[in-house]
Amino acid sequence: IATSLPLPSERDHLRPRVDLIVFMIDIKSKYSLKNVEASLAHVDASFFLGKVCFLVTGVGRVNYCSIGMNAIWKLGEIYCSPVLLCELELEGIRAATAQRLVRMLQICAGHIPGVSALYFGSLMRGSAHD
Repeated sequence: IATSLPLPSERDHLRPRVDLIVFMIDIKSKYSLKNVEASLAHVDASFFLGKVCFLVTGVGRVNYCSIGMNAIWKLGEIYCSPVLLCELELEGIRAATAQRLVRMLQICAGHIPGVSALYFGSLMRGSAHD
């Protein structure tokens, strides 16, 4: 877990392989979107082939939004990465989102036979607006 990219290089030799990058965006904070946008420049282009997603929190509080959803959908489109919506304050949704992320990680790490991160990413993007 990091608050921004690039990751510090002093512990590179201890860092495990990165299989999935989840960018969290708090819809109530313009700073969180700006931080994600700045961090995206530090991600290798090959990760956008199914190994990056955007997790948007606070979506249940539309009255408190500082970020328009159009900006977030556009970010997903530009980087060819799925957008997941979550309300962390609701336990059921939080648990379901965690399970979904774990499943995505298993796929991205190559632990699910017959499903590649690229294929899964294309399925996620195709169903984002459904």
